[in-house]
Amino acid sequence: MSSKEHLSPIEKLNDALNSGELRRVRYTLNNSLRPVEIAHLLDKSPPKERQLLWSMVSKELEGDVLQHLGYDVQAEILSRMDANELLEVTEGLDIDDLVDLMQQLPERVMRELLQTMDIQNRARVEQVLSYDEDTAGGLMNTDTVTIRPDITVETALRYIRRHKEIPDMTDSLFVVSRKDSYIGVLPLTRLLVADPDMLVREIMSTDIAPIQATMQDSEVAQLFEQLDLISAPVVDDEGKLLGRITIDDVVDVIREDADHSLMSMAGLGEDADTFAPVMKTTRGRAIWLGINLITAFVASAVIGLFEATIDKVVALAVLMPIVASMGGIAGSQTLTLVIRGQALGHLERSNTGWLLNRELAVGTINGLLWAAVVAGVAIVWFQDVQIGAIIAAAIVINLIAGALAGTLLPIGLKAAGIDPALAGSVLLTTITDVVGFFAFLGLATYFYG
Repeated sequence: MSSKEHLSPIEKLNDALNSGELRRVRYTLNNSLRPVEIAHLLDKSPPKERQLLWSMVSKELEGDVLQHLGYDVQAEILSRMDANELLEVTEGLDIDDLVDLMQQLPERVMRELLQTMDIQNRARVEQVLSYDEDTAGGLMNTDTVTIRPDITVETALRYIRRHKEIPDMTDSLFVVSRKDSYIGVLPLTRLLVADPDMLVREIMSTDIAPIQATMQDSEVAQLFEQLDLISAPVVDDEGKLLGRITIDDVVDVIREDADHSLMSMAGLGEDADTFAPVMKTTRGRAIWLGINLITAFVASAVIGLFEATIDKVVALAVLMPIVASMGGIAGSQTLTLVIRGQALGHLERSNTGWLLNRELAVGTINGLLWAAVVAGVAIVWFQDVQIGAIIAAAIVINLIAGALAGTLLPIGLKAAGIDPALAGSVLLTTITDVVGFFAFLGLATYFYG
């Protein structure tokens, strides 16, 4: 038996690509891989290979593949299509997936695409587009199954059977009034076992509060987690049912938030293409390198204030990085914890004081512990008790400063409308560097004259 028979579809595709067998590549791509697997393959391919692979994807699969691509790769592919091609590709997509794709398009192309739609779909898409993409309204799908409270279970079942199919992820029917105001939900599991003669209002549930269309998507994700929801109704300010959010949409929000937190720590966008062109990648990184350079000059200026002291005691130049590094690491630990707490909705005014006190206590204890260790090493290394005492005091001061900055920075940045994950680490590094150098060199100047 050939060893190739044991390969997975993706491994067979890679083998065909490497051997240049394009016919086999096209067949494997369209007959052996799911859309999500094709999207993953495109995401991890360099630009030339990606363009070749996309050209081989069948028209029937293009829409399903597009919705699984990273935003940067998705935008790159969409930018090469006109309105008619986009309409053909997106035919059959759920409204929420269609809107996600449209939000990557230039305004002009989006208007052209809307004009090519039928009246019903255009109204649904425009309704979702009217809300910010990071709100429940921007996340929802308008494809719902609704029933009235005054019909019997048997009538409700007959109504469902009249549908050729029901929307994916449908676990409940939404009960609404004649004016489409949300009343409650009827789980399918309860509907299927209920007495056919019972009224919907007798078995429906009113425990699930509807989600306001203006609610932030991060709050929606928390709600789904807390209540173990599979789907939830979305309403406007007047309580009218607009659509629903399903668990697959929430998983996307959670993944995007995780990507955002990770990438923002390095000043990068969460949707950055791993294989983006050189100049595009350079531009994206240059901004934050420039900001970091400015903060580095601030720290260097502090060192320059104590140039005479450093000339007298060379050991100071050797030990300076230790003080800055210890404060930076301690501050980063606190900063990461606080940003995570903000993302999970754990931080409130009532518990911020407790957290600050805890972090100051931890910073003080760790400062005293590691100050003793570093002081011992410095005394043995340079045969100078005084320099050991100076660096010990500086480490304690900087670890406390790191804990204070790591706690208050993200809180202050969020209050100012600035993303803590994006700006917090740069500002924290500056603060711990400046405080560390100033404390260490200032004490040295005082004692060494």
